[in-house]
Amino acid sequence: MQTPLPQPQPVALHLALQTLTWLSSLSALNGLKSGSIPWRPGLKKAAESLQKNLEKVDLRELSAAVDAEARSRLIAFSEGVNRYGRHPREPRPPEPDVFWRDGATRVLDYGPQHTNKGDKNAMPVLVVPSLINRGYILDLTVQRSLMRYLASVGLRPFLVDWGMPGAEEKNFDLTSYICWRLEPIADEIFDATGQAPALLGYCMGGLLTLALAHRRPDRVAALAFLATPWDFHAGPKAPILMLEAMAPGINTMIDQLGALPVDVLQAMFSSLDPYLTANKFRRFSTLQEDSDKAREFIVLEDWLNDGVPLVGKVARECLMGWYLDNAPAKGTWKVDGEAVLPEAIKAPSLVIIPEDDHIVPPGSATALADAIPGATRKSLAAGHIGMVAGGRAKTILYKPLGQWLCKTLTEVN
Repeated sequence: MQTPLPQPQPVALHLALQTLTWLSSLSALNGLKSGSIPWRPGLKKAAESLQKNLEKVDLRELSAAVDAEARSRLIAFSEGVNRYGRHPREPRPPEPDVFWRDGATRVLDYGPQHTNKGDKNAMPVLVVPSLINRGYILDLTVQRSLMRYLASVGLRPFLVDWGMPGAEEKNFDLTSYICWRLEPIADEIFDATGQAPALLGYCMGGLLTLALAHRRPDRVAALAFLATPWDFHAGPKAPILMLEAMAPGINTMIDQLGALPVDVLQAMFSSLDPYLTANKFRRFSTLQEDSDKAREFIVLEDWLNDGVPLVGKVARECLMGWYLDNAPAKGTWKVDGEAVLPEAIKAPSLVIIPEDDHIVPPGSATALADAIPGATRKSLAAGHIGMVAGGRAKTILYKPLGQWLCKTLTEVN
């Protein structure tokens, strides 16, 4: 059986969006020229200017031009998708040793064999990614690897790889992941190194590390949060309203499947910026196949399309509890029956806030910095993913984060 070519997921949604854009652009022309389209107040002035400029335009010529442009964009997107599927892949960097394993969860040890000095007493850092996307975004290539960089400056990073949920995890909730996985991992690192690790959480992983630190302050030397949401109502209201409308269907799907499928999660992320995928695949269609930019696109896009489903209880806790109810910011999110309160955190903390993040709005991450006493905050001119895997990641994130960790862990130890 032939293996299907890789595609941006869900590809049917992206193709449908391109086609609808084409058709709706053509259907809107008459209303645009006559001034009957109900523009939002902020666009009214620009719409009036556009309408004036269109007064002398032949509608048939304009329709032909719009049709040609929409057709060209759809063809370029399709070509980008086809080239992406056919593009040769390079092997992933070799994995380090597995330090710990339970069920689908593994912990990868990036030191001391990856450190410059091979120091077996290197200060440990437990890195926790989201449950939704694969953790190897933090070790994407040898050149773009936060994990290998931290090891190179003398730290001993451990990366949690949640894996694909299996039989053991199908009934997990967030308490299960925190109490039955993260707490034993922190204990194992302490036993192996004689030191409490620094905790580094990325996105959703930041909330999990915060809960671990709140429950087990004896197992945390310092805390660093990368693009970690806290106030889920601090950003635009449209995604929350959309989720409210989708909630009955999502609950029915979880009841039937026991999990929230990858394609549904991908569609929800795509809705935050509906044209992002189309635009980037059109740009990709113009790149030389053997260029560095093309190879970088392939590596990152393969990661984006390598998601995992959320088991049912976790999906409900995140979507209904975090997003709709805003439980973290309200102080009502509980792990094993105990509220997770950032104001109780005593460990030195760093909150890093990407300014161009459409997944975790800056206001949501800033709320966490406001809630942790004495937290240091750092804003970056970057997006949610570019911050950790973009061309400037080493300069804007790796170096300052490594310096803060080394300095802070030296002081606390």
